Amino acid sequence: MSVLNEYSITAVTLIAIGVYCIATKRNLLKIIIGIEVVTTGVNLNFIAMGVRGGSVDPLASIYAAISIAIGAGVVAVALALVVNAYHRYGTLDSSKMSRLRW
Repeated sequence: MSVLNEYSITAVTLIAIGVYCIATKRNLLKIIIGIEVVTTGVNLNFIAMGVRGGSVDPLASIYAAISIAIGAGVVAVALALVVNAYHRYGTLDSSKMSRLRW
């Protein structure tokens, strides 16, 4: 099996695990972790597609680095929203928060 196939299979596995976590979990922190697992799988796929002749294409590395930086900002905002939701509702369960509406 080639290196590209191994990385691609790992990336697809990470994306599937992240989507499963997002779809089945109700805890907001677990949903954020699922989103991060998906972005990790996407970044790995960027790197895997950039492998050419035993080295990694610099453009693929730049895409992955930019994606990591944007992901860090998204997680910071998401965690701030989670802290605010916890202070307001006293729980991190998303199904209970929807029941607490006016």
